[in-house]
Amino acid sequence: MIVTSLRPAFVSELTKIRTVRSTAWTLLLTLLVCAGLAYLVGASFRGATRRENFDPLFATFYSLTLGQLPLVVFGVLVVGAEYSSGTIRASLTAVPRRGLYFAGKVLACALPAFCVSLLTVPATFFSAQAGLGPYGTSLDSDVAAAAVGACLNLTLICVFAMGVAAMLRNTTLTLAILLPVFFLGSQGLGNIPGLRTVTQYLPDQVGMVVMHLAGPQGDPRWARDYGPWTGLGLLALWASIALVGGFLVLRRRDA
Repeated sequence: MIVTSLRPAFVSELTKIRTVRSTAWTLLLTLLVCAGLAYLVGASFRGATRRENFDPLFATFYSLTLGQLPLVVFGVLVVGAEYSSGTIRASLTAVPRRGLYFAGKVLACALPAFCVSLLTVPATFFSAQAGLGPYGTSLDSDVAAAAVGACLNLTLICVFAMGVAAMLRNTTLTLAILLPVFFLGSQGLGNIPGLRTVTQYLPDQVGMVVMHLAGPQGDPRWARDYGPWTGLGLLALWASIALVGGFLVLRRRDA
């Protein structure tokens, strides 16, 4: 019964997303930024002096740290645009059960984010290998695990952004907090030893280990206090908390 009632809400929200022109451009930007930067980063590593303990997967997936930003914008716009335009009232009139409406929106946003991730991660990998040239890596179990983790990381980051946008109900405010504070500032702050113990648990940082972006785990300067899949579990927890918070705000406040 729940699945049957959820389907119309999901289809409705998916139609909204599909018919907005900015959706295609935002998702396409994710692919282009990740793949384009991957080649440039790979080429820069190939031209630089080789270092000990060089991990080609670091150069391969480093572009995802910036390429995830369009997905963050996408998740925020899916939620925030309805509040800024006032169409949230029409949406809740059509689907008065707010939990059903919110679930349909989350699924409708997570699906294209996941599909784009499935395209972006392989494109990023092969683009980076072209840039790395002889210093690249081949497909193996470590690459497969990192690629799966990267797909999940990108999708969960988008879902987390949705939850934050639902709590704040304001597109500009949400982007002003997420982009500079979480997804840009924490990368720099994470290099400060005294702050790393805290910043390593921020949502944009917990997926770094599985993508080989956190630095050598055997080096105390970079080692995280958790493993790769634990990190993704922490990101899933961040996303879940954000969604619960977004739903509670939606349920308790008028549109």
